Amino acid sequence: MAGPSSVVVPRNFRLLEELEKGEKGIGDGTVSYGMEDGDDVYMRNWTGTIIGPSNTVHDGRIYNLKLICGPDYPEKAPKVKFYNKINMSCVGSDGSIDPRHFPSLGHWNRSNTMETILTELRREMTAPHNRKLHQPPEGSHY
Repeated sequence: MAGPSSVVVPRNFRLLEELEKGEKGIGDGTVSYGMEDGDDVYMRNWTGTIIGPSNTVHDGRIYNLKLICGPDYPEKAPKVKFYNKINMSCVGSDGSIDPRHFPSLGHWNRSNTMETILTELRREMTAPHNRKLHQPPEGSHY
């Protein structure tokens, strides 16, 4: 049976890979992420940014999120919460993403990444049930 150190190393390597990718920029720049504090040796607290998709009520808005990668990441999904108030079917009243309504977290698997979460959240903004929902005033926070 593997000892505790065997769990820590893969997690850190995985998070270092994600950090490197996040710092280089992802795709068309509509989502990005990085560490909240560069001195966080456990690489636990991350921030993400999503630029709202065109032709939706989110167009032109910038959404900031907090991602918390616990000690079991990437075996277990991170906790994800919006800083900016947003009205979406998968977001709770405190800004937290509800895994029961967001498959990328609810059906988490080790191959998912923070990029997966952010791009899927952005895609969810374009879904018919979310794209026209009335939104809180821009600049309001949880």
